[in-house]
Amino acid sequence: MVRFTHPAQQIVLQDYIDAVADAEARAERLTGQIAELLPTWSLAPVVASLQAMRGVGFIVAVTVVAEVGDFQRFDNPRQLMAYLGLTPSEHSSGASVRRGEITKAGSGLARRALIEGAWSYRMQARVSPKLLARLETLPQSVRDIAWKGQLRMCQRYRHLVAAGKAKLVATTAIAREMAGFIWPIARATMPAKA
Repeated sequence: MVRFTHPAQQIVLQDYIDAVADAEARAERLTGQIAELLPTWSLAPVVASLQAMRGVGFIVAVTVVAEVGDFQRFDNPRQLMAYLGLTPSEHSSGASVRRGEITKAGSGLARRALIEGAWSYRMQARVSPKLLARLETLPQSVRDIAWKGQLRMCQRYRHLVAAGKAKLVATTAIAREMAGFIWPIARATMPAKA
């Protein structure tokens, strides 16, 4: 409905609108293809269980599981956090220890997906109708871990921001904690090795 005085401006605007519509259609088509293939994947139960967490929808869960693969290879959550590059770098000399930015090692796709999901923890802890629908078929142990994680991460985000941390730094810290809660959920639902 926007009209410009020069026809070239209108052409450029329409091109942008068409590009957005094409990208949305492509994303919807790819999501549908992934959803069709998911039931045949041995890690489908892990994908379903990770969606118990707030901020971890279908695409985030598939991305993290596809990038990490076997969660059993990590003995503790810190190893998973380090694998995803969500741990702070360290510069040490003698008794001096200085922590820097995150290492950004490992999968950039999984790290980005977790950081995007971590933004949802800015809000008060709650179970939305959409999240409730995802929780219905999951074991109680997975629900308990996800709820405990949500309570902790919502509180932690508020605490970090109140302490003066930049919102991006706080969100990255929450993404690191998300990886920590993803680890026990994934390990509890990993299929037994043959």
